[in-house]
Amino acid sequence: MGYGEVAKAAGFPRHARMVSKAMSRSETRLPWYRVVRSDRTLAFPAGSDSYRKQQSLLEKEGVKFINGKVIPPESIEPVNLDKLLWGPPDT
Repeated sequence: MGYGEVAKAAGFPRHARMVSKAMSRSETRLPWYRVVRSDRTLAFPAGSDSYRKQQSLLEKEGVKFINGKVIPPESIEPVNLDKLLWGPPDT
């Protein structure tokens, strides 16, 4: 999910940069690695330690990459922002 998509799903379309700032300032650890650029590439320079870390974390969750771009999973369900970013609720 791109920063703009997160902003739109949260009710703040056209505020992609606000998503990045909010995530960096949050007291709660957020899954930063699940948010990518609008063109589906990672925000770090290819081959950098941060790039490899984000790619590895995404691949552990089953995310696929083709030519350096994240391939979104196919789904017929509407996007549930909380579930997508933070996983299922604790029980």
